[in-house]
Amino acid sequence: MSEVIRRTVTIRNKLGLHARAATKLAKLSHQFDAKVTIVQGDQRVDASSVMCLLLLASGQGREIDVVAEGKDALVAVDAIANLIESRFDEAQ
Repeated sequence: MSEVIRRTVTIRNKLGLHARAATKLAKLSHQFDAKVTIVQGDQRVDASSVMCLLLLASGQGREIDVVAEGKDALVAVDAIANLIESRFDEAQ
C-alpha cells in the first residue's frame, strides 16, 4: 500500500481556481504516477479533471488540501502546491 501525502495550501491568485488555473493544475497532475485529489471542506475532486476543479469554485483566500497516493505522491503534492503558491504563474 502506498503512502498518502497531504498538504494544505491557500489559493493566492486574484481570480482563484478559474479555467486557466484549473487547466494548469489538471495538466500538471497528469504528469505523475499518483492519484491526486483536491479537498475543499466536504468536497473531494479528482485533480486531473478541469470540470471537477471548476465546480469547487475556489476563490482567493480559500484553503484546499492537495492529497496524493501512489509512487510519485510526494513529488506530485510538492509540484501542485508550488503551482498554487506561485499564483498559477499569474501576475496577481
